[in-house]
Amino acid sequence: MLRVLAVDDEKPLLEELLYLLRSDPRVHSAEGASDATEALRRVTRALESGPDGPDGIDVVFLDIHMAGLTGLDIARLLAGFARPPLIVFVTAHEGFAVQAFDLKAVDYVLKPVRPERLAEAVRRACAQLGRAEEVPVAAAPPVGPPAVVAAPRPAPEAAVPDRGPEQIAVELGGVTRFVAIADIAYVEAQGDYARLHTDEGSHLVRIPLSTLEERWAARGFVRIHRRHLVALARIDELRLDSGTTTVRVGSAVLQVSRRHARELRDLLMRHATG
Repeated sequence: MLRVLAVDDEKPLLEELLYLLRSDPRVHSAEGASDATEALRRVTRALESGPDGPDGIDVVFLDIHMAGLTGLDIARLLAGFARPPLIVFVTAHEGFAVQAFDLKAVDYVLKPVRPERLAEAVRRACAQLGRAEEVPVAAAPPVGPPAVVAAPRPAPEAAVPDRGPEQIAVELGGVTRFVAIADIAYVEAQGDYARLHTDEGSHLVRIPLSTLEERWAARGFVRIHRRHLVALARIDELRLDSGTTTVRVGSAVLQVSRRHARELRDLLMRHATG
């Protein structure tokens, strides 16, 4: 059973998060803190008490944007302790996912929070603490409380699958969309994630660039750099300037590494004459 601290400086959202956590049978206790100072005071007391002490905390569910210290700042401070609690970020912003997982976060849940998505974060925390056997088969979503929040996060899901041969599923604000692979101009590596760039915007998915390189090779995607995978048909221009090779893909100018430059030129020539 988990002992949980939830931290959010927006009181209605904190109350909703606590309600959902307390409704999960795997959560023994859930306390709230409405600012960074209160959260650090409570965690310090827990660390002084020890992991088996009466004030112990197993997991901190942490908002990122707060007055004063951010959730990322708090996580960095906690990382300096010998046995810090696990961290689950709960935020309305998907752009901090890479930083969050660099800080060894267990999960990254987007607001508004959907009960089943939060239940998955609890499951992951239990598994990391070696308590997976205590997890019920399914945590039923609670019924009733303030309907202030409800729907999950996107990017840090386990690998997002393709939908058939032509689309990939992405999540944003609790909504699953199917993006046509033909609409993706290039892909950018961001740690264990990949950011898909289209003419309409970008989407972060929890799939390594190397996986997409292998999966989409037959669809005309080529590796041009350790950080970039590009749709060959979307390259508008190839430039060689003072020994540096770049490609222009729409408004983006991307560097081509030396090891990929010759192969890319050959592919573009074959593509142009084919």
